[in-house]
Order: sequence, then C-alpha cells, then structure tokens
Amino acid sequence: MQPSVSGSDVDRARQVADVAAGRAGVVIEQAEDVGVLQEAIDLLCAVWGVDRREPPIRRDMLRALAHAGNYVATATGDGRLVGVIIGFLGRHQGELVLHSHILGVVDGMQGRGVGFALKQHQRWWSLAHGLAHVTWTFDPLVRRNGNFNLNKLGARIVAYHPSFYGPMDDAINGGDETDRCVVWWSLLDEQAVRAAEDGLEDPVGDPPPGCRVVLESDASGWPHLEGAGAGGVAEALAAWVPADIVQLRRDDPGKALAWRRALRTALSGALADGHRVVGITRSGWYLLEPAGTPR
Repeated sequence: MQPSVSGSDVDRARQVADVAAGRAGVVIEQAEDVGVLQEAIDLLCAVWGVDRREPPIRRDMLRALAHAGNYVATATGDGRLVGVIIGFLGRHQGELVLHSHILGVVDGMQGRGVGFALKQHQRWWSLAHGLAHVTWTFDPLVRRNGNFNLNKLGARIVAYHPSFYGPMDDAINGGDETDRCVVWWSLLDEQAVRAAEDGLEDPVGDPPPGCRVVLESDASGWPHLEGAGAGGVAEALAAWVPADIVQLRRDDPGKALAWRRALRTALSGALADGHRVVGITRSGWYLLEPAGTPR
C-alpha cells in the first residue's frame, strides 16, 4: 500500500536534494528540450562506450517520455552536462512506482557526489508526485554499485533475475550475462531518510563472527562456492565479489563469467530461501540475514 506523502515530506526531501547538489557542485534540472536531450544521450553513449548510432535510449523515445510527464533530469557543472538520470512510471507487485531506468555520470566527475545528488533529486520528484517508492535494477557483481545502492541510498534488494536484458556488448557489460538485482527504495523509510540526511555507516571488514561464507575467492582469484543454497535458512550469510568486475571482464572473460554464475547460485539461492541482503562491506562482502531477523 502506498504510504501517504505529506507536504513536509516533500519540502524536507527538496532541502536534502538542494544540499546534495550544492556539495557536488552541480545544478540539477528536468529536461525536455530536444537539444538538451541529445546532449544527455551523447553523455550516456560516452559512459557506456557505445556508438552514437546505437544509443542506450533513442532521442525520440526520450522526448516522448519527458513530454508524457516521466522523470528525465540532467546535472550541469563547470558549464557542461555531467550527469543524466531517467525514470518512468511502472508497477511493482501491483503498486505504482517510479522505475529508475538509467543513471550516468561522466568520467572525472564520478566519486564527487553527482550520482547521489541525482538520486536525491529523483527522491524529491517522486515524493512531489505522490510516489513513495522507486525501483531499479543493477549488476550485483559491480561492487561499487552495490555499495551505492545499499549503503549510500538505503535501498534494498528484493529479487534476482538471471540474464535480465539478454546480451549487451557495451564497454561496461562486455558481453557478460546480464544478471540483475531489483532494488526497492522506500523513500520514507527510516533507513532511506537517514541515508539522505545523515548518511549510513558502511559495514566494514570481514563477515562478522557466526556468518556462514557461501562465496569467496580461492588463492587464484576464482570463485569458490561453499554449500550455497543448502540448508541454513536461519543462518546469517556472506558472499564476496571482486573489486572491479568491469576490468576483470576485459582481462579474463572466462573468470568473470565464473564469478557471474557463482554469485547467481549464491545470491539467488539465499533470496529464494528467505534471506535478505542488508548491506555490502567495503571489502566486498554481501551480508544476508534471515528475513525474520529484527533490525
């Protein structure tokens, strides 16, 4: 059921979004002008390393989405476009949500809070339109994205889909099987509010004592599965992912594919058994707990 969104919720979210944009040194605006939309598409082509003739989204479609009232926003800094975020209305388990389709930030501006500022602007926009939840998908093998989604934004993983998009040959996906986790961002939950306003404390170090390791690296850097999906429904679990899977895809596609399939077994099996992902440590451990565990 969609929570009621108050005017104070919207005002508070707008203040947070303005602060985030100021810290990142950007101005975030909704976009509908055809020229700006083309700049946005060119930026996405550069980020994903694809030819402008085969963009991640066509200009006519982007224009239609923006004109129909969907969410298309850009971040400008240092006199140029540095970030883009696109979303459209959707349904998740019968509930109306904003589905955040794509977010891109140019090289040189990553790590400066631009992505966080774009997501906080999206959070404000969603609440202003009466939407209390945002969904999107991400590659769980990309450690930095797991950290951003779970630790920086306070979102949570609710599903795992093997080969979600089919083959994708851009510079980031590199022909890998496109497994994706579905993220659920409940915008008024305490965790999302604390993440937006004060920041969440990142889990650090190795898995805590009593946590059963279901996926780790062997001495040669290959994945090692340890009883993933076999019993242990009431146990806390941990699954490790490499530091930079994008580079590993370029250097050793076979090893990258082995990690893809091992994480698929570990993570999808744990979710099917009733576990939930509660975070990812700085050293790359996804932490999972039984769904009934008090938090």
